[in-house]
Amino acid sequence: METILKVQGLRKFYGKLEALQGIDFEVRRGEIFALIGPNGAGKTTTLRIIATLLSPSAGQVSFLGFDLKKNPEKFREKISYLPEEAGAYRNLKGISYLKFMAKFYARSREEVQTYLESAQAIADLGERINEKIGTYSKGMVRKLLLGRVLMTRPALAILDEPTSGLDVINALEVREIIKKFAAEGLSVLLSSHNMLEIEFLSHRVALINQGQILDTGTPAELKSKYQAANLEEVFRRALQ
Repeated sequence: METILKVQGLRKFYGKLEALQGIDFEVRRGEIFALIGPNGAGKTTTLRIIATLLSPSAGQVSFLGFDLKKNPEKFREKISYLPEEAGAYRNLKGISYLKFMAKFYARSREEVQTYLESAQAIADLGERINEKIGTYSKGMVRKLLLGRVLMTRPALAILDEPTSGLDVINALEVREIIKKFAAEGLSVLLSSHNMLEIEFLSHRVALINQGQILDTGTPAELKSKYQAANLEEVFRRALQ
């Protein structure tokens, strides 16, 4: 399977604090790859660097053959990022928000319409798409944002806690959308504290703690290696 993202020796300093201590991993085409670890482990820092929102202190990140430091614009062309605390303009209607965002990426009116139709289908909000976002539930907002992230058919979607705060039904719907797009060739790099979600979604998982990757493998491989019933036990035993 083709590797589309390769991270080598990635380091990040915040003053004297070394948030990332030379981590390595790769993401393949059509793969859902997860970073799991406690708060402050370096997950979000890693995602933000790959999304070109932070600069690395050292190391190399390549995406579709392009180097992050030399060609950040190539990353932005084919990567979409959904932060954990992302929001949308509350006074805009859902459809207006999607159209506004589509115009940032589209090169023609026809492409705006294509993106808009794709985003509507992903969000699946029915007639509520014509109402103000301020009237939406958190689950509806998250699906709207997922529509925005996926409407351009990026090569890589970076999702930070994609179902954080959602109820069971909305979380399941978001996960099914992610799995569907991955089956169609989308690569996904995600972070989540929900270990059941990670097992349901991910092809491979990296355990990260204090800026270091402790181990990488499929959920089944990691559970077998650490003789654990679930990924929570895997992580605890990896720390020992």
